[in-house]
Amino acid sequence: MLQVHDTLRRARVPLRTRDEGRVSMYVCGPTVQSPPHVGHGRSAVAFDLIRRYLAWRGYEVTFVRNVTDIEDKIIAAAEESGREVDDLAGEMERRFAAAFDGLGVLAPDIEPKATEHIEEIISLIGTLVERGLAYARGGDVYFSVRAHEGYGKLSGRDLDELRSGVRIEPAESKEDPLDFALWKGRKPGEPWWESPWGPGRPGWHIECSAMATRYLGDRFDIHGGGADLIFPHHENEIAQSEGAGGEEFARYWLHNGMVNLGGEKMAKSTGHVIDLAEIIRGAGGRPLRMLYVRAHYRSPIEFSDELLSDAAEALDRLDRFRRRAVAGPPDEAALGRFREAMDDDFGTPRAMSVLFDLVREGNRLLDEGAGAGTAAGAVEEIVGVFGLDDASDREAPPPALSDDEVRRLVEERDKARAERRFDDADAIRDRLDAVGVGLEDGPDGARWLRR
Repeated sequence: MLQVHDTLRRARVPLRTRDEGRVSMYVCGPTVQSPPHVGHGRSAVAFDLIRRYLAWRGYEVTFVRNVTDIEDKIIAAAEESGREVDDLAGEMERRFAAAFDGLGVLAPDIEPKATEHIEEIISLIGTLVERGLAYARGGDVYFSVRAHEGYGKLSGRDLDELRSGVRIEPAESKEDPLDFALWKGRKPGEPWWESPWGPGRPGWHIECSAMATRYLGDRFDIHGGGADLIFPHHENEIAQSEGAGGEEFARYWLHNGMVNLGGEKMAKSTGHVIDLAEIIRGAGGRPLRMLYVRAHYRSPIEFSDELLSDAAEALDRLDRFRRRAVAGPPDEAALGRFREAMDDDFGTPRAMSVLFDLVREGNRLLDEGAGAGTAAGAVEEIVGVFGLDDASDREAPPPALSDDEVRRLVEERDKARAERRFDDADAIRDRLDAVGVGLEDGPDGARWLRR
């Protein structure tokens, strides 16, 4: 039976889904204030792999990954760069999508944005206020942590030992320093929506609770994300969701390990990052994906050029055999060993050993002049589950352009056409086309639109 390590239970437990033969998954997606780094790629690949394996095992998977497109850090980044919040968020969202595509990550079945679910967010906050688990103060609304029995069960933290810290925001209007914002009153220059508590915007944690329940319902199967989200984000999700609904929020909590660089965790907040798109353009998406997949999804990874090079060499050995052999019906015994490894909390290190044992045996048979069809057949199946097939061997598209950048290029192209520098004009059109921007020429210049 397939077993998963549940962070809440702190143990490896059998996966028993809400609906037989189906798996509902919600994974916390990016907060789009800046371009993706290698740590974001690791989380995306980890849950893409889990999704692929569940589908290979015969489950019908519904995979939801959100986009946080309104949050303090996005607003701060937009203000610093002198841009509109939605313009910055839109550009960064496109950069994330391009980088994940370069890693061979399947698109989610549903990809909700926080700004498109304000109605659900307000409704959830209203329920919490009605139940006495939240209170309004001067246009803000806070969740009362001590009013919810069981707070801290995911992270194992004791309320009396907690102090205001990372993403636990101090505020004079709070009844308790540990209470967290569900709704933030309008501030000058910030996006806002109307609400029963006055104009404002949602807090970070409430967004995921509203979107997960909207698309997957109560007690959905798997909630995933990076280990850095366990506290306070996922802890707060549990408290507000179970406080409002009275039932278990998610049946299983899965968390991927972090990517370290020089022994320190990659993090936007410290600037200790490596740009994901840059690595994909330089080394290719498949070698980086191989680096991720070789490690167990819960284990931390130390990123280095040497490890990336080693992953590329392993991928090359795999590809040489795949080019050499003609796949036939797969070796079922080998697939059984692969399944046994992956059924143990998606154990890719053991599963990878099965794959390269097949490659070695297949090469031996070919060297002896025998057929290696069954080995090659099993290799192709495993490669597909790992997401290392040739379809994922593509470079990330060029970085997305903001609306302001597009307008500037369109103006440059109009000027080039007016000056009869048609080669320059065509080069600009090609650049825009590569990032999904189409042009329609007219007597007053070109109109542009995103495809």
